[in-house]
Amino acid sequence: MPPYNGNGGADISDSLIDDLDVLLMEFDELRLNRIVTHLNQHYIEPGKLAGCDILLGRYNTPIFRACLGYADRERKKKIEEDTIYRIYSMTKPIVSVALMQLYEGGYFQLNDRISRVIPEWADLEVWVDGDEAPYKTEPVNRAPTFRDVLTHSAGLTYGGGSHPIEMACQRLRQECDENLGEFVRGLGQIPLRYQPGSAWLYSFSTDVCGYLVEVLSGQSLDEYLEENIFEPLLMHDTGFYVPESKKHRFAANYSRGRNKELVLIDDPEESAYLRKPGFLSGGGGLVSTTSDYANFCDMILSGGVAFEANSSILSPMTINLMGRNHLPGEQDLSDLAIGAFSETPYEGIGFGLGFATTLDEVRAGQFGAGDMFWGGAASTIFWIDPRLDIFVIFMTQFMPSNTFNFRGQLKNLVYSSLLE
Repeated sequence: MPPYNGNGGADISDSLIDDLDVLLMEFDELRLNRIVTHLNQHYIEPGKLAGCDILLGRYNTPIFRACLGYADRERKKKIEEDTIYRIYSMTKPIVSVALMQLYEGGYFQLNDRISRVIPEWADLEVWVDGDEAPYKTEPVNRAPTFRDVLTHSAGLTYGGGSHPIEMACQRLRQECDENLGEFVRGLGQIPLRYQPGSAWLYSFSTDVCGYLVEVLSGQSLDEYLEENIFEPLLMHDTGFYVPESKKHRFAANYSRGRNKELVLIDDPEESAYLRKPGFLSGGGGLVSTTSDYANFCDMILSGGVAFEANSSILSPMTINLMGRNHLPGEQDLSDLAIGAFSETPYEGIGFGLGFATTLDEVRAGQFGAGDMFWGGAASTIFWIDPRLDIFVIFMTQFMPSNTFNFRGQLKNLVYSSLLE
């Protein structure tokens, strides 16, 4: 497999060109070009987005790439193949892979209690009533497990809402802004929002996964990811901050103003991402490039292989396990999800170990049964389809992510271009 190089795209030898032509024959090129037309006409030219980057890969080969508009509209810097983006919750699948590497090493079982590793979680209670502490609580029916935190089913929340436990978690997050371990240990002193395993709620669970990586490995999360994922996968531009030498490649982040105009909300020249954070968020702290993330997607499609390092990131058996629906009774998110905020619709969608997956195309109203996907707060998205051996990555910098349904639109455009 040709690795995606640091300039984006792949180093494709002459011997692979004929193979690429064969791959392209399986897609209608005119239909693929509708992706560019659609994004330009509906988002770039009307000024809804400053810019975006889309990559379609198949059989470990990039077969479609389009960079449109500006990475930094104020400075007239165009989107390039090496532009660096805030990927927010697209951090979660990477950190989930890191934790599952330790699973393969025998450090834990999926049904093990978290309190085996984090003693502060030994006496958890579940909120029943009350606006402030001391709350009315009840004992947990069972302790939260590694599977629970990998699937957002542990009883945790993400904060930011009006529920008393959400507000308590958000206060703790602010108090522990420089210390991941202090935050995760502190969660053990706040009642759970619901009984573990009984519901699905998008949450701080993957931040807990990041701390579990630290405790089990004896390394900080950034050191572990660099050594075990980023280096072997040639993800040289992925990390928890943007170094000074790469600042010129960092995209601006935007939101929508009162009159639907683009508003700059994070200037790449002054961003907090230019400094290494004290809190290493496994739930949303990474920056990356499209090319780096393509290497990660290729690894998943290739059964866990890091070709350049001639080593394995994960086994095919583990990847298959991660991509299966781990919600109880094979239910989908519409059966179990509470709370409105997420990076996915609920109907026809299941959840595995760090990835969502389409269970039923009819219920979901979209292509991609058996895929593995997730998105980020700045409207970045990706999906991997192991049945067709394809992946799609979409990068932009626009918040909030639920403003436009890019994943659904791109799935329509990509799958309807496939001829065989």
